[in-house]
Amino acid sequence: MKRIITATVQDRSGVLNRVTGLLQRRQFNIESISVGPSETEGISKMTLVVEVEDEQRLEQVTKQLNKQIDVLKVSDITDKAIVARELALIKVASSSQLRSEIHGIIDPFRALIIDVSKDSLAVQITGRPDKIDALIEMLRPYGIKEIARTGLTALQRGHQPQGSDLATYSLLK
Repeated sequence: MKRIITATVQDRSGVLNRVTGLLQRRQFNIESISVGPSETEGISKMTLVVEVEDEQRLEQVTKQLNKQIDVLKVSDITDKAIVARELALIKVASSSQLRSEIHGIIDPFRALIIDVSKDSLAVQITGRPDKIDALIEMLRPYGIKEIARTGLTALQRGHQPQGSDLATYSLLK
């Protein structure tokens, strides 16, 4: 089963290597990893999508990640209310005659043409991985020359009012 794990870490040299090394030693397959600065200077956020056999192994690796010196917080957010996106750049073979046809394909995906050359065009798309996979399949017959994907990045949604919180929430509206 795939799990989405976020880690808040110190922005120091070697942290990414130590985190991925730990996962490698435990034989976890990392499907994607994205890392970038957080809202706090000197702190980065990692989003990892990993393949896990069972909950026990997931709990074990989460605890071991939390023990790493530069790791501040680790969370499995898979089953939580999250917002998750990925970015992909897709270079497609295209003559001038096919450009309007390709534009018609990418429009419903809210993708953008970001570069045009004599024999190709580059498309940018953001969204859930299944949306990106669907666009790639639609563009495949035209001849995909190159694909670059960022991997998933995610964060938990803001507090959603439930039960007794609903009365407080309606007062604040």
